[in-house]
Amino acid sequence: MTPTPDTLLAEKFLPSPNHGARRVGPTDALILHYTGMPTGEAALKLLTTEQGGVSCHYLVWEDGRIWQLVAEDRRAWHAGKSFWAGETDLNSRSIGVEIVNPGHSDGLPYRPHEIFGGCPPFPEPQIAAVIALSRDICARVKIPPQRVLAHSDIAPSRKIDPGELFPWARLHAAGVGLWVEPSTLRPGPTFEPGALGPPVAALQHMLAAYGYGVEITGAYDAATQDAVAAFQRHFRPEKVDGIADVSTLETLRALLEATASA
Repeated sequence: MTPTPDTLLAEKFLPSPNHGARRVGPTDALILHYTGMPTGEAALKLLTTEQGGVSCHYLVWEDGRIWQLVAEDRRAWHAGKSFWAGETDLNSRSIGVEIVNPGHSDGLPYRPHEIFGGCPPFPEPQIAAVIALSRDICARVKIPPQRVLAHSDIAPSRKIDPGELFPWARLHAAGVGLWVEPSTLRPGPTFEPGALGPPVAALQHMLAAYGYGVEITGAYDAATQDAVAAFQRHFRPEKVDGIADVSTLETLRALLEATASA
């Protein structure tokens, strides 16, 4: 018998075989992805066949339709190798939502603010559906704002979805997730690959305090660059280059202050 969706917002439940028991708890995170495949139909096939080896709880189509693929009390296979705030089994702690979008055409982790790698914008009906679904999940499951995350947040060395064009500010305005107004881009000192010393360690402390998987080494290594780019992609999308400029640092400090009062 086909399961009943966990939310009235889901049009149908199309079961995926790719899931298991949650290993740790509680379920306290919402992770948003884009499918990154040419069509939604191709993504659906991958997510619902055993050979695909991946799944998610919900799939949101371009026209706003919401399909459930895995029950919320089960461990869907969407996060992969990941880390957030000391946790490595994000699949067990999260609900995963895949948003149909082919993604970045170039797959580059860093890009100037003028270039978005051919990632098409998300249609309005789709974003409205994502907001409604996210609000519903966060309210029922009691997911705190600071744990509404991008796939790129939890796997910054591997993933860049849902990308710079995803409207995190709109979700926050609707009561989903955490957001601060990004600090203005302007000239000033920067930290970038090769930098060493206490200021770099302070940056790493701030990134780790929010949840990113960086070690406090005082060396601006590849993991630090990836985490900075992931932060920029989510919270300062105007320029994603993995370099900690004045705008990045100010926005990160403001976000930590907002987290403390959330």
